[in-house]
Amino acid sequence: MATTVRSSTLTLPAAAVGAENPLPPLLPLDEAHSIPDAQRAELPPEMARQVGYEPLRSVLPARVLDGYSRERTATVLDTIVIENDRLRATVLPGLGGRVYSLHHKPTGRELLYTNPVLQPADFALNGAWFSGGIEWNIGATGHTTLSCAPVHAARVPAPDGGEMLRLWEWERLRDTPFQVDLWMPEGSDFLHVGVRIRNPHDRAVPVYWWSNIAVPEHERTRVLVPAEETWHFGYERSLRRIPVPHWRGADRSYPLRSDFPADYFYEVPRESRKWIASLDERGQGLVQTSTDLLRGRKLFVWGSGPGGRRWQQWLTESGTPGYAEIQAGLARTQLEHIPLEAGEEFAWLEAYGPLDADPDAVHGEDWHAAREQVSSRLEAALPRAEVEAAYAAWRPCADADPKGPPLATGSGWGALEVARGGHRLPGTPFTEDTLGPEQQPWLHLLTTGSLPDADLQDGVPPGPSLVSAAWRDQLECAPSGALTDYHLGVAQWHAGDHAQAVRSWERSCAAAESPWALRCLAFADAYDAATGLHPQRAADRALAALERVTEVRALAALVREAVPLLLAAGRSADARGALDRLPPAQRERGRFRLLDARVLIAEGDKEAARAVFAAGFEVDDLREGDEVLSDTWAALTDEPLPDAYEFRMRPA
Repeated sequence: MATTVRSSTLTLPAAAVGAENPLPPLLPLDEAHSIPDAQRAELPPEMARQVGYEPLRSVLPARVLDGYSRERTATVLDTIVIENDRLRATVLPGLGGRVYSLHHKPTGRELLYTNPVLQPADFALNGAWFSGGIEWNIGATGHTTLSCAPVHAARVPAPDGGEMLRLWEWERLRDTPFQVDLWMPEGSDFLHVGVRIRNPHDRAVPVYWWSNIAVPEHERTRVLVPAEETWHFGYERSLRRIPVPHWRGADRSYPLRSDFPADYFYEVPRESRKWIASLDERGQGLVQTSTDLLRGRKLFVWGSGPGGRRWQQWLTESGTPGYAEIQAGLARTQLEHIPLEAGEEFAWLEAYGPLDADPDAVHGEDWHAAREQVSSRLEAALPRAEVEAAYAAWRPCADADPKGPPLATGSGWGALEVARGGHRLPGTPFTEDTLGPEQQPWLHLLTTGSLPDADLQDGVPPGPSLVSAAWRDQLECAPSGALTDYHLGVAQWHAGDHAQAVRSWERSCAAAESPWALRCLAFADAYDAATGLHPQRAADRALAALERVTEVRALAALVREAVPLLLAAGRSADARGALDRLPPAQRERGRFRLLDARVLIAEGDKEAARAVFAAGFEVDDLREGDEVLSDTWAALTDEPLPDAYEFRMRPA
């Protein structure tokens, strides 16, 4: 039985992802995955170059997804099921093409950690993300902006004559189209995954890729990889080379023997076969291997400490076993980006399947013997030469056109970029019929030289801004106007030309003063040291923007930004007034209750602020690594932080 592909559904308790934040994100959401320049200078030369190569300035042109809650209801999700006589994989095309489940039929084993709920949390580059399965992380350091977005999907011919599922999209942070082809050769216990990233431009682009595999985690779960050293990265933002598996008195190949969340990026020798496995007390579990281009391997652990345990509960439901992540990437670490030259592509093959090894060897004290046991069992199950042959057989299929109607439809941004650049991308059609309302103003700019007329004063936030050099050129050549200058300012800010951005937003306000351009000017006043910090002017502009908005989603986004600006300017009364603008339903959300506590502290009423904590609240979109809860609590008391608010990912 060769691979078959069919549409299906899956019902899960799920919290809706919600609407996008209408405000363009002018800065990255955080800098959790970065290291100081002095530490970068001490790294090996290739790693140092790639760590410093094209770091992300923001998640533009994507928008932030922070409109979800923690209220879950039974939700029917579209799936695509691919299977042969040995394996069944369930894919979520509406959620980044995530492989939700990989079921081994002969043994009845689920090879992945399958989350029993779909709970968005603030881990993706642009916010909403959920845990479990196999995700395809492309773009920049972190979880992809496509984590909770639809991708295109269709059937294509597989190398063995069966069917293959193709997923594809246009990755917008780096303007790189990519595809993921999934199939199972007849009689194989391994899911084969062909991946291709293309650069259709006339310049090099930075590329990032990590396949992220969630695996069940127990006391006797051990992660094995052909390495004797690893780069440890903790949330203290330090990167250090340490031995494998023992470090600081513990065997770190067991995920639960770390105290705090951490990344372990392994030094896999170039000549070694590339693989990583997670095996239980019986020596059973999942192994991932690939062709050599995908050189990096990583283990992420939540650790056994209270913060990591709390995050695990946050991402699923009580009583659910924990999970770890084993990963495979193009670079040695996830802090690095790799140049992809003009007109070139990266392509490789991955394979995922079950592994059974001798448990005494897997869990023995001899690390070399444990690795050799897994390596030999992998070679018996799926020889390295067979992976290379599968890759060679897949390559001619990578350009094959999809067969039949689409199984799922992604965004229209790829079609817009193809229209602008005239790109030819065999195998991944970005067709005109996918163009939607968000793309239409930009298509108008492309075909007429100007954006369509729009009133920035009508209270409706403008649509997404495009910020690439090509679109910035289009905006600079277009007739000046409130909307055009607003979008141009966003593109200039993203390019690092903050002074010109401010001038463009000032022209936009001169043409028609809008809350959207005022908000951008307030942001520049508050955060751009290069053009000068003006906290009082930032506060004034933030208030002026608030006075012009009544639409609830936009108002909530502006209040969330304005309150910290007002507190930084020492204007607690104005901060209180900003919160009071919110409708009661919004005001009761955890994010705003936390802001209320911070305003109470600024007003000198610590007793009332403690009462907010005592009453209990949940910040639905608490950011990975954010210590705002513990910091606010520390401003109130020296008492230990209550368990409900313990999300710290590093030593206190």
